Amino acid sequence: MSNQLLDDLIKVMTLERLEMNLFRGESRDIGSPQVFGGQVLGQALVAASATVDRGVVHSLHAYFLRRGDFNSPIVYEVDRARDGHSFTTRRIVAIQHGEQIFNMSASFQLVEQGIDHQPSMPQVPSPEDLQEQAWHYRNIKDSLPAALRRMLEMKRPFEFRPVQPPNVVMPGSTEPKRDVWFRAVAPLPDDEALHRCLLAYVSDYDLLGTALMPHGQLQDLRQLVIASIDHAMWFHRNVRVDDWLLYSTDSPSASGARGFARGSIFARDGRLVASTCQEGLLRVVKPK
Repeated sequence: MSNQLLDDLIKVMTLERLEMNLFRGESRDIGSPQVFGGQVLGQALVAASATVDRGVVHSLHAYFLRRGDFNSPIVYEVDRARDGHSFTTRRIVAIQHGEQIFNMSASFQLVEQGIDHQPSMPQVPSPEDLQEQAWHYRNIKDSLPAALRRMLEMKRPFEFRPVQPPNVVMPGSTEPKRDVWFRAVAPLPDDEALHRCLLAYVSDYDLLGTALMPHGQLQDLRQLVIASIDHAMWFHRNVRVDDWLLYSTDSPSASGARGFARGSIFARDGRLVASTCQEGLLRVVKPK
């Protein structure tokens, strides 16, 4: 079954090839003041994957250097750093208005068999027993700051069902741990590379926000400058983003106007499919 929002996301993730190692992508406004970091992450991975003949991505490490402008295209330049027997490495630079806004290294590996272990998936309610994220805001959205309300009202190509109900009216201080079920809103093709690129895209949702949970009084966006600094990701096992996945995140530290968060992404059958880490700017300012 096709879905317009998901079809548009696939379009955004389909880059125009300008040269052998040069690609151009368009952006979408998701309600944030700049290009969504997950979009740049996903597009960079699409560009890198287009230059790799064998294997699938198993890790990526990225830095966000400047805010992206969603009204202008982004050019991705891929450096074919290494083509090895088992591993392939790529470096990707995203350029906009003549400046680097993002860079990333990604490593690809031929599928191999080896030792296998992982932690158990957290014991949480199933997604069918939980409400969609928008449901939690239906009665209070008119009282929220305009910027936050705009973000919450935007339709997404993914649906999210939080285990711990969000509370933006009287946030309070809570333990920096969060579990959210998510999946694409419609079925996708059987393409492992596509599913990993889309997982990179969606992994940027709400990850850094976990670092704010012990500081509930700061969740008013007018008191904060929030920006991703870096993002790392490891792909452990095959994944389908059109089936339910559990994103279990925590934040062990915040200091120096930076917050650090990490996440584990589990398939519904309990397999750990990916791990993430992110550090971001969390600067407290006086509201205007």
